[in-house]
Amino acid sequence: MPGRDITPQKNRLSACLGFLLACAALAGVPVCCAAGDAQTQPTPQANSTQGSQSQTEHSSSPASSSQQPVPNDNGTFVIRKDVDEVLLHATVVDDKQRIVTDLTKSDFTVLEDGKPQTILSFHHEDIPVAMGVVIDNSGSMREKRAKVNQAALNLVRASNVQDEVFVVNFNDEYYLDQDFTNDLLKLKEALEKIDARGGTALYEAVVASADHLAKDARLERKVLFVVTDGEDNASRESLEEAVKQLQEENGPSVYTIGLLGDEEHPRRARRALEIIAQRTGGLAFFPRTLDEVDEISKQIAHDIRNQYTIGYKPTNPKSAGGFRQIKVEAKAKGHGKLMVRTKSGYYATTQMAAVGAN
Repeated sequence: MPGRDITPQKNRLSACLGFLLACAALAGVPVCCAAGDAQTQPTPQANSTQGSQSQTEHSSSPASSSQQPVPNDNGTFVIRKDVDEVLLHATVVDDKQRIVTDLTKSDFTVLEDGKPQTILSFHHEDIPVAMGVVIDNSGSMREKRAKVNQAALNLVRASNVQDEVFVVNFNDEYYLDQDFTNDLLKLKEALEKIDARGGTALYEAVVASADHLAKDARLERKVLFVVTDGEDNASRESLEEAVKQLQEENGPSVYTIGLLGDEEHPRRARRALEIIAQRTGGLAFFPRTLDEVDEISKQIAHDIRNQYTIGYKPTNPKSAGGFRQIKVEAKAKGHGKLMVRTKSGYYATTQMAAVGAN
């Protein structure tokens, strides 16, 4: 049996409203509905393979004092941040695509909408992440799931022992087959709930998984690992709408794997996965064979384990709302040209949240 539905509450209310409207229409009862009321818009481990060097710097600003990783009641380390602060998780590579791990706060420049920002906090530590494993369960994936499942489990094995992971299987519907855990056996059982049939509601599954991270994750760092072999053909929203929701403040980094060898529209499917990954600070991979997926999962684990966490308070108050474009640059002696990968921007929110609090 599939796991529980993780359709965001807004979607469930819209579905109920649609059902009631349909019943009223059949009964001949006049109904007045404001425009847009019935519109559906989803908002919706294992030993570490490396002991990454711990490097933490804090400014003397009181705002940054809340940035230190601290254990909660369960001993799980989280980052607590000031509600006005923006946190970025960034990977730095050199011109040979090698990950660079020896930079300091002074090596970075953060620009929001083209304006320099003051870095208030800086960490380079293997901080645990909340991760959603989102796997295509459509009919075309039937013969691929065994190797994909093994790669997903190896990703968890190569990650921090305190990571918390959930599993969503999707076709033209999507189900939470295992909620947050670091129990490999439970994750394995969830991945083996294969009912390969139907279409591919990729965008809806990813947005719903991001929504689950936003509402229920105890850890501040958030990641989605997505594997699919085809173009979305079942979602009720567009790629642009999905990306907008993924770019909400404190949204996840999305790592995608596209098994597109026999896909009817490979260019369009590839472009969608690239856009989702690039705008959220993740990476998109397109292996030529299934055998490459396992090695890719280890690459992703290595990438996640070696990120810098950079905090700043925007010069344009978050209460002003709107989309903010982000660019992060890095320069350091002894290194050539450096490229920083992080989210391309975010939609500022004014709601107060206790990030990482339980």
